[in-house]
Amino acid sequence: MASTHHHPSSILGAVAEATPRRPFGIVWRPSMMQLAVDILAFTISFAVYQMVRPLILSDVRVFSLADHAAIAAVSCAFWCMVFWLGGLYRDYYIRSPFEEFFALFRVSFLGSVTIFLLIFFGSSEDFQSNPRYVFGIYWFVLFGLAAIGRITARQLQRRFRERGIITIPTVLIGTRERLAELLIDLRDEPAWGYDVLGVVEVGGADASQATIGVARLGTTIDDVPTVVRALRPREVLVTMDHTDHDALLKVTAQAADEGALVRIVPDLYEIFSGQARTQQIYGSPLIEVSPELMQPWEEFAKRTTDIVVSLLILGLGLPVWLLTALAVKVTSKGPMFFVQARVGKNGSVFRMAKFRSMYTDDRRGPTWTEENDPRVTPIGRFIRKTHLDEIPQLWNVLKGEMSLVGPRPEQPHYVDKFTQMLPYYRRRHKVRPGVTGWWQVKVKSNPESLEEIKNRLRYDFFYIENMSFKLDLEIMVRTVFVMLRGHGRA
Repeated sequence: MASTHHHPSSILGAVAEATPRRPFGIVWRPSMMQLAVDILAFTISFAVYQMVRPLILSDVRVFSLADHAAIAAVSCAFWCMVFWLGGLYRDYYIRSPFEEFFALFRVSFLGSVTIFLLIFFGSSEDFQSNPRYVFGIYWFVLFGLAAIGRITARQLQRRFRERGIITIPTVLIGTRERLAELLIDLRDEPAWGYDVLGVVEVGGADASQATIGVARLGTTIDDVPTVVRALRPREVLVTMDHTDHDALLKVTAQAADEGALVRIVPDLYEIFSGQARTQQIYGSPLIEVSPELMQPWEEFAKRTTDIVVSLLILGLGLPVWLLTALAVKVTSKGPMFFVQARVGKNGSVFRMAKFRSMYTDDRRGPTWTEENDPRVTPIGRFIRKTHLDEIPQLWNVLKGEMSLVGPRPEQPHYVDKFTQMLPYYRRRHKVRPGVTGWWQVKVKSNPESLEEIKNRLRYDFFYIENMSFKLDLEIMVRTVFVMLRGHGRA
């Protein structure tokens, strides 16, 4: 791609001129406004319920004002936690109202059911004889008030965006013609709230060309990290010719690596088919590549599952693991464990352990195992086939360096090598690496060519951009069947 590359000093100069006009205060963040109206809704709904309760039930326990205040505080804390776990406190600047209200309906219903079950068995017979009626009133009042509060917050945010009180600092990246079209759309819709700091005009632009109405911050894909790192925009909008797939992937990975939420124009959907979630901006779909990959409750459930399953496997299978370690030790010279440096989340390096499955006198440097590799010991061939060599990695899982499910951690040597060939390879490190993963249950060989590496990345990106607790459970079940069939590496 021919283009004039900007010197770093010229880029920083353009960046300095593009400093956001209005600093973004925490008070105006959507999550803070949502929290404020929700706390008000929780408090009012609790008060309304306490007033209505004596009209429904004959045996009503009398509380003092201090007791009411304490219970109301506990109730607010409970609901704040439930709403946070349900993903209702994220900075959705522009979000479909139906998506928000469906989430509100689901989370408030599940939370109300939880409260109902907690107090049901310790309540009076009068309450137990009318449980559905009492539960229905409480849930209806809470959901109704929370929905009204959310509507109010949405309207306030829209008004503030229209008047420029709330702005979303944004950098645009793309080709000249597409950038011009996108800028027209953004200027016609002030309610979106985008404050365009400047553009990285990719492909053919030079300093002598007339601008398209905003600051030109760079002219090549390589300028993206410098621009995003210096300006720290909340969002990056990408609009490029769909023919250059590698350029699009590189731009997206670089911006996401700097913590920006990336949105891609809709006509590029076919490039990321099956790899990214879509968002609606007032009826216009955009592909979203977000740093937030899972709902909070899913992150909590994933980590809890990592700990519980690892402890169960290590504890219940302890005799088997001891026998395996002994077999490794007595059948060949060397330690019981093979420990090697691997690259984890956010590029951190950790020491990953396996039961040793190879002879220790090999002089070769970093390399993958080949089919029928002569370095593999007889017992090593069995434990590799059954994946028993991976069991010590559960200790890495307990330490938080790995997860049960995720992209496989790679050696630093190969990470450097692959990143040089494919700069967007680093996106694999946005999540914890896993003992097993989508690629492991689908493909049974190590990548050796550039095309095979790209193929593995497609599997990894599919998992990363579709991360969910449900997908983790599916991969774990598939892994069990892979182990039972002995389809591991020989």
